Amino acid sequence: MLIFQTANWTLLESSLVFGGCALVITFAGTRITRVVDQLADRTGIGEAAAGAILLGASTSLSGVVLSVTAAWNGHAELAVSNALGGIAVQTFFLAIADIVYRRANLEHAAASAPNMLQNGLLITLLAWILLAPNLPDATIWGIHPVTPILFAFYIFGIHLIRGVKAAPMWHPSVTRDTRQDQPDPESRIPSLLRLWSEFIVLMAVLGAAGLTLEPAATSIIAQTGLSQTVVGVLLTAVSTSIPELVTSIAAVRRGALTLAVSGIIGGNAFDTLFTAVSDIAYREGSIYHAITSEVEFWVSLTLLMCGILMIGLVRRERYGLGRIGFESSAILVLYIAGVVMLLIS
Repeated sequence: MLIFQTANWTLLESSLVFGGCALVITFAGTRITRVVDQLADRTGIGEAAAGAILLGASTSLSGVVLSVTAAWNGHAELAVSNALGGIAVQTFFLAIADIVYRRANLEHAAASAPNMLQNGLLITLLAWILLAPNLPDATIWGIHPVTPILFAFYIFGIHLIRGVKAAPMWHPSVTRDTRQDQPDPESRIPSLLRLWSEFIVLMAVLGAAGLTLEPAATSIIAQTGLSQTVVGVLLTAVSTSIPELVTSIAAVRRGALTLAVSGIIGGNAFDTLFTAVSDIAYREGSIYHAITSEVEFWVSLTLLMCGILMIGLVRRERYGLGRIGFESSAILVLYIAGVVMLLIS
């Protein structure tokens, strides 16, 4: 693994490297969303599936590389807080996207069975992570049993999501505000070879940025005295999640509402696997049992936010306070309150 010599970095140098990586992640992550949208149209897999699998995995790559690198270097708290803090902030970004979409509540307009199933999968995976520290601290080859369970549940969930798209057993009621994503004209879509080539290059850029971001974050922690949870939740998680904010707003503005919602929720479900792969990389035992009370708080808060989002997806309120759904209002308040509590604790 590439090793960065950060011992002699000043706080300014660490901050510049961190900021530069964040800009690279923003650019590459924003561009890859357009590529994924075109791949969904060219291959016919659909916006929801593309959002859950391709977009969720690709825009999360920098975050997973950062968490794995942190776990490998023994920084368990940073690895887990980056993973779980990213889920919280991306759920917050979904509420921001709802504010941007002024025609109706975003969850009403983008209602679909795959989006609801994705959110149910996310809640299940988060519950396993919250349960793990309360299970026996036993590992096999340094890996806790919850880790393969997370992978198995994720793969099974993706299988169910694809099945729901092919043969849905439930359909949302179509209203005048319901929007279905329309594919671009095929003549305007680049060839599959070009799309996949650009996708792979952008994935490599995002991975390299995540690899560089971890030592910069570690240096900032050492020089400022901030806790790993604060840096993970408020700095690394936010910086690696910026593409989700930019791309969800861009998708909303061009009418790709299902992609906007599924990209966030699908990315969040994929982000739970950060913890699983971090457990594999962490060689000092079960990473779940290295989770601090602050991190457990964020898992619980994120579960609450996702539960409220699920209620919103089922209820489908057309208009609420400020022309956004009640679930978006609640998520905004909960996330901001969580940040305040983290800073003053």
